[in-house]
Amino acid sequence: MTEEFPTPQLIDDLESSHDNARVVKDLLAGTAGGIAQVLVGQPFDTTKVRLQTSEVNTNAVKVIKDLIKNEGLTGFYKGTLTPLIGVGACVSLQFGVNEAMKRFFHGLDEGESKYLSLPQYYICGVSGGFVNSFLASPIEHIRIRLQTQTGSGANAEFRGPIDCIKKLKANGKLMRGLTPTMLRESHGCGVYFLTYEALVGQQVQSGIERKDIPAWKLCLFGAASGTLLWTMVYPLDVVKSVMQTDNLKSPKNGNNIVSVGRSILAKQGFIGLFKGFAPTMLRAAPANAATFATFETAMRLLG
Repeated sequence: MTEEFPTPQLIDDLESSHDNARVVKDLLAGTAGGIAQVLVGQPFDTTKVRLQTSEVNTNAVKVIKDLIKNEGLTGFYKGTLTPLIGVGACVSLQFGVNEAMKRFFHGLDEGESKYLSLPQYYICGVSGGFVNSFLASPIEHIRIRLQTQTGSGANAEFRGPIDCIKKLKANGKLMRGLTPTMLRESHGCGVYFLTYEALVGQQVQSGIERKDIPAWKLCLFGAASGTLLWTMVYPLDVVKSVMQTDNLKSPKNGNNIVSVGRSILAKQGFIGLFKGFAPTMLRAAPANAATFATFETAMRLLG
């Protein structure tokens, strides 16, 4: 793999750097990609969170059976409204900042080179992930609280997203888990966009125009990017999930990423940092294939 690639632009960076309409289209396409990601990945995500936060030995098959038995198939989509709206915004922000950073790097090159280095692609993704973490952290906190509550009706701790937000704010814990989210999103998105754009760049380098890359290849590139992302950051996601499901007033596992990590290792060993890894990997490919394919399709339709 060479150090530089022809820029596999998600939008035309060089010709549209001053066109605000392109930014709006990028954000709209990102929102569409985020919605597709949630609809495809939510059942896998619910299973993953139940595994990550279980205090007893269990496995994905048992979690799925118990969930269907006790809550029905709709249980897989608990807490979906928040990510449906929120993840759309998060993905939109990730792609938007990534594109802005690409234009920034192009602007530094007086010769307007159509080449970005691999480290520059990584930095673009890191920037998008870092900014997004401030939005993703509270959204995921709300979703996880709703996903993991097993009670319903009068027995439910939270009556819905709004009630959950009010109670988290009242306890000053809405942003709990921000640090691991920030680390996960920054490095994860760096790897994510670097992988995708490098793969697309190889197609461009071989003489295929971006608009002519078939949908099945875009799906494969998105699947590969998402799979590598989660492989690189998964333990951070486990720590985040444990922090965001712990007792609001008296957390049993500690108040920061170090103490929570030590608690997991002490109770469950190294394997505890990979609870729920299988459903996450099963989710990563289809969810991220849907994200990029939907984004690309939306961008082509928007022009």
